[in-house]
Amino acid sequence: MLQRIQTIYLLLAAIVSAGLIYVLALWTNNEGVEVFADDVNYVFVAFLVSAFFSIVAIFRYKNRKSQFMLGRLNIILNFFLLGFFVYQSLNISGETAVSEKGIGMLLPIISIVFLVLANKAIKKDEDLVKSVDRLR
Repeated sequence: MLQRIQTIYLLLAAIVSAGLIYVLALWTNNEGVEVFADDVNYVFVAFLVSAFFSIVAIFRYKNRKSQFMLGRLNIILNFFLLGFFVYQSLNISGETAVSEKGIGMLLPIISIVFLVLANKAIKKDEDLVKSVDRLR
């Protein structure tokens, strides 16, 4: 059912992954130019795939197991994105490619929080359906 709470969580995760990447800068380079996610191709693709997984999971409401699995895959993808940002900010010296870190590096964390909340609600629905099936 589309009116469940996990739909809202998945929609918020999709908005964070697809919408806020154009608003919040990832970092500022040496020349003072802000770098957004669409400036780095593989980061841009990873954010769009994350948003796609969230949107597909919304419409998989009849199959909660696949919806839960898509949420987990999306969480793993966001952890890879977060790991890349941590690597980018820690292992490269301050004045080479990343001069100043932006708030956009926190977008995978926000997305992970929404996806965990959605998976928790999906699991709760699945447990409810199983408990009703036991009563029959």
